[in-house]
Amino acid sequence: MSLCLQDSWEIIEGLKGNPGNIQEPEKQEGFLLKKRKWPMKGWQKRYFLLEKGILKYSKRGADKGKLHGCIDVGLSVMSIKKKTKAIDLDTNNNIYHLKVTVSLSVSPSHLSSFILFLSFYHFSLSCLSRFIVSPVYLDLPDGSRPLVHQVSNESRISIPESMSEFFDAQEYQLTSSSSENEVSPNHISGNRCTSILRPAPLPPLSPPAGSGGSGVQVARRRTTLPSPQPSSSSVSLWNILKNNIGKDLSKIAMPVQLNEPLNTLQRLCEEVEYSELLDTANNTQDPYQRMVYVATFAVSAYASSYHRAGSKPFNPVLGETYECDRPDKGFRFIAEQVSHHPPVSACHCDSNNFTFWQDVQWKNKFWGKSMEIVRMGTTHVTLPAFGDHYEWNKVTSCIHNILSGQRWIEHYGEMSIKNTSSDACQCKVTFVKARSWSSTVNEIEGMVTDTGGRVIHSFFGKWHEGVYQGVPPSAICIWRANPMPVDQDQYYGFTQFAIELNELDAALKPHLPPTDTRFRLDQRCLEEGNIEGAEEQKQRIEELQRGRRKVLEENNVTHKPRFFKYATVKSKDDTWLSSDIYWEQRKNPRFSREDFPVLW
Repeated sequence: MSLCLQDSWEIIEGLKGNPGNIQEPEKQEGFLLKKRKWPMKGWQKRYFLLEKGILKYSKRGADKGKLHGCIDVGLSVMSIKKKTKAIDLDTNNNIYHLKVTVSLSVSPSHLSSFILFLSFYHFSLSCLSRFIVSPVYLDLPDGSRPLVHQVSNESRISIPESMSEFFDAQEYQLTSSSSENEVSPNHISGNRCTSILRPAPLPPLSPPAGSGGSGVQVARRRTTLPSPQPSSSSVSLWNILKNNIGKDLSKIAMPVQLNEPLNTLQRLCEEVEYSELLDTANNTQDPYQRMVYVATFAVSAYASSYHRAGSKPFNPVLGETYECDRPDKGFRFIAEQVSHHPPVSACHCDSNNFTFWQDVQWKNKFWGKSMEIVRMGTTHVTLPAFGDHYEWNKVTSCIHNILSGQRWIEHYGEMSIKNTSSDACQCKVTFVKARSWSSTVNEIEGMVTDTGGRVIHSFFGKWHEGVYQGVPPSAICIWRANPMPVDQDQYYGFTQFAIELNELDAALKPHLPPTDTRFRLDQRCLEEGNIEGAEEQKQRIEELQRGRRKVLEENNVTHKPRFFKYATVKSKDDTWLSSDIYWEQRKNPRFSREDFPVLW
């Protein structure tokens, strides 16, 4: 068996010699720990059975309980960590995290023995799949997604079983099966979103007299990027990622061809594209209906990611900032990179109708075929008309087909929304895990309950298309995603809102601090199609950051963010809050008289 050492992880690449000379191992079974997928934390004891290349699991035993899942080992990328006795199987559609303990082990209990059985199947079946069966793709309304190869009579029997249930049964069911809830637009009442969600533009936040800055508007916003997305076919992702199985990819330098000409701070701003949902919530008397609008706003934050699985945003450098002043939408937004290790981005958005803020830390893990993105941090929204303060968590994201095929992104897990100012109601939104045998992908299901747990409102839909409240066919459209620009596939899959984010109008330049993302030369070069210039500037900016960090360390100085402060909010969670000085300094403008670090 050939193992390629990846830090403390090892990826199983196959067996040396002729696998036909190796006797097929006997059936193996026993207990292992399996990490929960809902909501991605905690371990559960499960009974596993390995036979003929198929790894099945259930709660109590193969013949004593309901089958909860099935893994075709030969079609998976397997990595192990001997120190912690951990095994990860990436099946493209799912990532299974397993662990062996002293008290819960397969028979025989020795980990290397069990891995040998797995690697045998992994090698022999993957060879069969390469020479006997070609990849098969199923064309779905929401994009192409791969079907599992069927390599033998045994696997033909087992694979439908494996599709029946990838995860442990949920504690409760929000609605009936997702296929029954599939709603055609022609069956939705009115076939249009309610007009209340598209109110007239709010007046801009009133700037202090003589500000000269806060009211600056771009007379006409651009409708396309300066240059189409360049090809990244010359970049070998496998050569970059093969040594980083199980690692946090945020710490790994990537070629600029894999980036999109937007920054993570600007990505945070994309979450308020549909801020009119919060405008509506602040004008809704019914607290249960207000919760529906807030929950829909939380779902809409994921819509822009649907066409963006092929590239990644630029990583902000420490001290980098970004502002977005949108009088037409009635809000102004400010973000800052407040920490580098770990990387933390903080943002604040205020309006006459709401205040929105969050700080986000990402953990990215590459598992062979897929990359998981776990976002840590809490999102906050307050509505001044009612004194409401809503909080919710982010769900897990996963990019599939990292190395080959058509990349696609999904979000899954449970989002809990609560109003810390009132216990009148709470909300749970489930981002449903995609299933290979079903055309229903990207689905969400939600419900608003009262203090007694009684369901007051239910809603459903798809996070990239729209959300509907009620029960088909009389459900009402609460929100629908904006149409995509023409030729969006040639321009990084950007929405119209995203296209506008990096625009730098001549009238705006004097009012921005020199740390604003729009002054980044590497990002600007990529936007203009200059790959060589972008790569050169990217390396130069990263070297400047390393130099600044070295100076701070040598002088025993800790970086202090300029526009955010670390504080405790009403829910007792520590978070980064706005210092409320950005717009005051901008209006004079005082930025021209302030000392800023040279970021680029």
